[in-house]
Amino acid sequence: MHATEFQRIGKRLFAEHLIGGNFGNISVRDTCEGRDGFYIKSTGAFLDDFVEPVFVPLEGNVPPEASSEYRVHKAVYKTTTFSAIVHAHPPHAVAASFVFDAVEPKDSEAVMFCPRIPVVTGTPGSQEIADNVAHALKQAKVTIVRGHGTFAAGKNLEEAFIFTSLAEYSCKVLLLKEQYEKIQ
Repeated sequence: MHATEFQRIGKRLFAEHLIGGNFGNISVRDTCEGRDGFYIKSTGAFLDDFVEPVFVPLEGNVPPEASSEYRVHKAVYKTTTFSAIVHAHPPHAVAASFVFDAVEPKDSEAVMFCPRIPVVTGTPGSQEIADNVAHALKQAKVTIVRGHGTFAAGKNLEEAFIFTSLAEYSCKVLLLKEQYEKIQ
């Protein structure tokens, strides 16, 4: 079930140019059958391929094939009620992260759902990035890691994907708004 859903969302991420190559990862929380952990993309796997995700317990050993960003997913699941996370590398959102400490969207959809998108720092794969993203996602549904990409969370992968797409769209709109203001 998870592999099919991971592949479906992965294809959408590629179609909207929110990821490239084997970058990015997604996860789904799992508390069934006495387990407490999450399924995550395996390291090096392409999100649009049918690949079985790896189970990572919230406590205990992490399988070596788990995505290198497992720390972020683990920290978010330990500190929030979200059930799914999408980590992508949307180019406009990454570019905006070099300019803003927080993105304040102007388009109506983002103003309704993500009126402020925090920008955090941290080295990819580190505990620092995990702590910073988890803290930001306590206040917002999507955050951008400066120079790295977005982490969006939701009740399911579909919702996390929508917030990922929304962040990229909002950053594009901000750029276009600035360009149009220059020609007035």
